[in-house]
Parts: sequence; structure tokens; C-alpha cells
Amino acid sequence: MAVMTQRHKAQLQHSPGDTPMPIEKAIEAVKQMASVKAEKKYKQARPRKAWDQTVEIALWLGIDPKQADQMIRGSVSLPKGIGATKRVIAFAEGAEAEAAKAAGAIEVGGEDLVKKIEGGWMDFDVAIAHPKLMGKVGKLGRVLGPQGKMPSPKSGTVTPDVGTAVKEYAAGKLEYRNDDGGNIHAVVGKVSFSTEDLKENIEAFVSHIRRIKPQASKGTYMKRVCIKATYTPAVTLEVE
Repeated sequence: MAVMTQRHKAQLQHSPGDTPMPIEKAIEAVKQMASVKAEKKYKQARPRKAWDQTVEIALWLGIDPKQADQMIRGSVSLPKGIGATKRVIAFAEGAEAEAAKAAGAIEVGGEDLVKKIEGGWMDFDVAIAHPKLMGKVGKLGRVLGPQGKMPSPKSGTVTPDVGTAVKEYAAGKLEYRNDDGGNIHAVVGKVSFSTEDLKENIEAFVSHIRRIKPQASKGTYMKRVCIKATYTPAVTLEVE
């Protein structure tokens, strides 16, 4: 049986439970819960370091994940960023390679970079590839696929404009895809963000997902939308 921590018990005192809330109030509730610190009553308790928790969003969608025409996958840049940068590599050569380096890629190459990854190097977050190199990059599917790092046209990581893609992903561009339960999870910022900035990011992400509703999806599309910080309970948003 799971044991509820002292901090979680204290946070629940500020939680609205399952009651849907307007975005601003939901954000304030998450911020308040994230600020809660559990009182350590034993002498050897170590003080917790202050940490800017990540704010996440979860959408339960009315899609059938088993149907290919209802799968949802893509990428999006949020208006206020997500408060984090990513380590990006690029499979590119020639002018595209120079553009990728200028945009901030930590490693750029072709066959040499493929061999480096085959050798076990995985110290990066996102891989961008020029279409003409996918013949070489394709062999990395078994290595990068399970970690969600395999370049794909659907997510915008296979593109002839390598420089722009590197710049966007290095700045925190989000990749998303539904899971087997029809849910989508994404980061929308940090607790330190202002309520207005978090609201703008949340509204932008929800609107984006609403715009790409699969035509084959019937009935209620957005069944439930929640936000939470890394160590807080979730708060349900009011959505139309």
C-alpha cells in the first residue's frame, strides 16, 4: 500500500480535488501546493533545496489509439517557452551542417555521427536529420526509437531546414504523442513562471491539440485536462 508523505498531506489541504477550475485559479492552486514544505520533526532531517518545479499538462482525449487515423503526434513551440533548453544533434552535411552548428547543435555529422551513436553515445535529447541522410540514420531505429529520439517527419525532426529545427528544439520546442490510453502529456513551463505566462502556454497547447483533432474521432474530444507541478496533485481545468 502506498504511503502518503507529510508534504502530500499538506498539499491536499490546498487542492480543489476533482472540481474543474478556470485556468488562472488552477495555476494558482498548483503554485500554492508547490510552495508547501513538509515539516521534518526528527533531528537529523536535512533541509530541502529550493527547486523550480516543472509544470505539466495532461489531456485525456476521446480517440481510439488503436486506429492509425486517430493517432496524434507532432511538435509545437509554446509562446513563453518551457524554461529549459535541450541538447540537439543534427545529421547533416555541407551547408546544412554549418547551419546546424550555428544554430547550436552540440554534434553534427553524417556517417561518422551514426557510428558514434552505434558505439553507445547517447548524450543528447533531440536528433534532427536532413531527409537525404535518412538512409544512413534509419539503421539507428532500434537504438533511438525506444528512447523517443529517432528523427521523424511527423514530429518535425526530419526536415531540409535543419538550422531552424535545431534552433527551435534547442530552445525547448515540444514533441508530443498520445499513449495507449489516449492521453497526451507535455511540459508547459515552470512554477516560477507568472500566472499569465503559464496561462498563455496552456491555452496555446490546448488550442493546438484541439485544432488537430482527427476527423475519425467521434463524440467528446477533450474529456479531461489537468495540470500539475512535479511534486503536486493534479488540478482539473475547465474546458469547453
